[in-house]
Amino acid sequence: MSQNPPLLRPDLARALVPDSRREGQPTIGMVSLGCPKALVDSERILTRLRAEGYAISPDYKGADAVIVNTCGFLDSAKAESLEAIGEALQENGRVIVTGCLGAEPEYITGAHPKVLAVTGPHQYEAVLDAVHGAVPPAPDPFIDLLPATGVSLTPRHYSYLKISEGCNHKCKFCIIPDMRGKLVSRPAHAVLREAEKLVEAGVKELLVISQDTSAYGVDRKHDLSPWKGGEVRAHITDLAREMGKLGAWVRLHYVYPYPHVRDLIPLMAEGLVLPYLDIPFQHAHPDTLKRMARPAAAARTLDEIAAWRAVCPDLTLRSTFIVGYPGETEAEFQTLLDWLDEAQLDRVGCFQYENVAGARSNDLPDHVPAEVKQDRWDRFMEKAQAISAAKLSAKVGKVLDVIVDEVDEDGATCRTKADAPEIDGNLFIDDGFEELAPGDIVRVEVDEAGEYDLWGRRV
Repeated sequence: MSQNPPLLRPDLARALVPDSRREGQPTIGMVSLGCPKALVDSERILTRLRAEGYAISPDYKGADAVIVNTCGFLDSAKAESLEAIGEALQENGRVIVTGCLGAEPEYITGAHPKVLAVTGPHQYEAVLDAVHGAVPPAPDPFIDLLPATGVSLTPRHYSYLKISEGCNHKCKFCIIPDMRGKLVSRPAHAVLREAEKLVEAGVKELLVISQDTSAYGVDRKHDLSPWKGGEVRAHITDLAREMGKLGAWVRLHYVYPYPHVRDLIPLMAEGLVLPYLDIPFQHAHPDTLKRMARPAAAARTLDEIAAWRAVCPDLTLRSTFIVGYPGETEAEFQTLLDWLDEAQLDRVGCFQYENVAGARSNDLPDHVPAEVKQDRWDRFMEKAQAISAAKLSAKVGKVLDVIVDEVDEDGATCRTKADAPEIDGNLFIDDGFEELAPGDIVRVEVDEAGEYDLWGRRV
């Protein structure tokens, strides 16, 4: 599960939400859990509420009601969501629940019968209706105007950009399609207009997200939209090319390795898009992949990776894997380790399989004991860590572009083009950083490497 760290939790990070209200202004708090896609939903809800005259509270006690945007992907995520709902009820008492777990209203009300309302994922109108019922709007037409830009729950210099909702895959371990439905892509011109406005507002990095970024536009039959005096196709290659012209870093997440992904690599080699692909491979053994109901072509994937790197040698590959999937044998797991040795991925995450209510994988035979899953996770991460350390060591002495995320009295925390915020590593500058500010992009020579992070000095 990908959880929001404290800096992306509006209930824990006062600095990320406005902290001002006029007398008598209705005020709403927000707790946003889960993945960046849910964070974008939270931003849209808060933007609509701001436009209707609501203030946004950075804490529980200053709010007339609290919205909890939940995650329901794994049982551990559901537990975190229920805990957050309980905390909001205890601290505030008036709670509206939305998000993925909202697709199971009885599960929520069974644990917390005092919530005011429960709505499902990306049901913006239903959330607003619930807010209106709990805290009626009272806008001042001379003060409460639509903000020039939307409410952002991330630092000002980067922003998530959601290009579609839902997913057409039927992976047995996943219930996302049940919660969020089939693929629904936004029109290309709407995505590009939002991207353009974000860059105009000072965003330096666009993080493109969806459930399946490679499939963008399939549901629209890759229709054309008017853009800049011409037309643009609803296709990830065309979308990436146009976004690359806006002058910001463009980072692609959740890219399934379809054949047309190879058309993105030249854009990375040209510098239009960051040389970074986040691809959920999940496993490498064909039998495991078949039980997952995922494409079982790990060998061909190695060929694709080699072809991508031939075109763009600086390409960074990030992926996530599941160990201990039902039926996974020691031989299948060893195949995964061997594949990782060959693939030499730059950034790797790994999860131990767990049942999810409603997932078809729950009914598979031969579930792996917890102690075996833990052992395989340890062995996988040991190998992945060694690969990461070797790759980072090879960067010592190189000069890289980095974007500054944070500056304090000890130094500047930055990221290279190979690092996505919150999930990858950092590059630290501890000398000559005093004039830097978040969002600055500077040149740095790497002088030290760890297992996941780099250290360097400005050049």
